[in-house]
Amino acid sequence: MDLDTFFVSCERLLDSRLNGLPILVGGTGDRGVVSAASYETRLFGVHSGMPMKMARQLCPEALVIKGNAGTYTKFSKMVTEILQESVPILEKASVDEFYADLSGMDQFFGCYKHASELRKRITKETGLPISFGLSGNKTVSKVATNEAKPANQIKIDRGLEKPFLAPLSIKKIPMIGDKTFQKFCNLGIKKVLTLQEMPVEVVESVFGKKRQSNLEQGQWNR
Repeated sequence: MDLDTFFVSCERLLDSRLNGLPILVGGTGDRGVVSAASYETRLFGVHSGMPMKMARQLCPEALVIKGNAGTYTKFSKMVTEILQESVPILEKASVDEFYADLSGMDQFFGCYKHASELRKRITKETGLPISFGLSGNKTVSKVATNEAKPANQIKIDRGLEKPFLAPLSIKKIPMIGDKTFQKFCNLGIKKVLTLQEMPVEVVESVFGKKRQSNLEQGQWNR
């Protein structure tokens, strides 16, 4: 489960006049970095981690907010408490990202139904939009969550991981940064499908066995 544009959503809860406006949260100076960007700014190519100076150039109309860590921690705690009392095993990956293990709950509630009701409850009680991806492993669930955004949900049934991942860009795989992505591009690999069809030995020769092991755990290679 991942809170959508978390810092921006918190600011909008505090000031409804910000709804629908292009918002950037982060360092306000030219040397600052974008911590969160509303979907309105992303249409201009802005994204988190980008230098604030560049973000302002891409989207001059954006409102820049410095943000308040205490406020975000407070809202994060609210969501965490709801999840802790609602799921058997919870891993808090960051201030706005959570992994919930619902193994075995199908016989009682239905995992997807439980997750759906939980998402609605979080939004109702906190006012924060949240998305989730449900699958048989953490990596596919994370990718599915990103595909579900904003404020939506996706279920990937067992056995359907590969066809779900196949048409996606390699860059959507967690931990694939710009340098690794460029390596893939140099090999002519831009979609997960191409990687799925490659011999294991080719991947190992470029990235090594450790990287290959990680790929296999993510179920995007044979």
